Amino acid sequence: MTMGDLLVRGMVAGLIASVLAFGFASLIGEPPIEAAIALADTTTNPAHATDDSPVVTRVVQRTIGLATGIAMLGTAFGGFFAIAFAFIAGRVGAFSARATALGIALTAWGVIYLIPYLKYPPNPPAVGDAETIQYRTAMYLAMLAISVFAAVAALALGRHMTAQSGAWNASLVAGGLFLAVVTAGYLLLPVINEVPETFPASLLWSFRLASLGTQFVLWTAIGLVFGTLTERALHGSQQPSLTRAGAR
Repeated sequence: MTMGDLLVRGMVAGLIASVLAFGFASLIGEPPIEAAIALADTTTNPAHATDDSPVVTRVVQRTIGLATGIAMLGTAFGGFFAIAFAFIAGRVGAFSARATALGIALTAWGVIYLIPYLKYPPNPPAVGDAETIQYRTAMYLAMLAISVFAAVAALALGRHMTAQSGAWNASLVAGGLFLAVVTAGYLLLPVINEVPETFPASLLWSFRLASLGTQFVLWTAIGLVFGTLTERALHGSQQPSLTRAGAR
């Protein structure tokens, strides 16, 4: 199986996953967003209100805009996922294509989204100071970079130690390294909390859970769809070895 075959399957998996993620975001994520916007409108000081209409209406944002954004994100993630699968498959144990793909997907969700999310969780519209958005974005990207670096370093250390110390000990040391680097990032990066004390906690919780769930659906679906497509292709080809497929 060539790299091109994997890339096509990855992008197809990402596109299919984006449809599922869009459905989840529409049903679960949009209600708290609408509630937050309505709350902001009721608490806006009339003296600071403007008559400027939004460049993109909420109808477009929650339909075509949301669908397009998730589709582009899912397709791109699917392509990167295929590259990661080609590098990892057959090198971390004798797992099937489905198990390997699902493991990569859940790991990617944790490293790329969950770890930065726990440090800097997203906020609903109208929550946060507009003047600090660049600073908040920079801190989020810094936490993301630390998480990715920790994962890559842990993977490299684990592979290096496996031959000398065994898979179990190597996994423990690699996991410890990952936790240590991530913990250091949590402690060193500043705390940012711009949520007003009067903002409803239940609404904030609903929005953050919806955001977390949307990414979980996206990544899990990519792993499941990609794994299914790839395993069927491997069984139907003359290359039954997952190691050979991943090494190409």
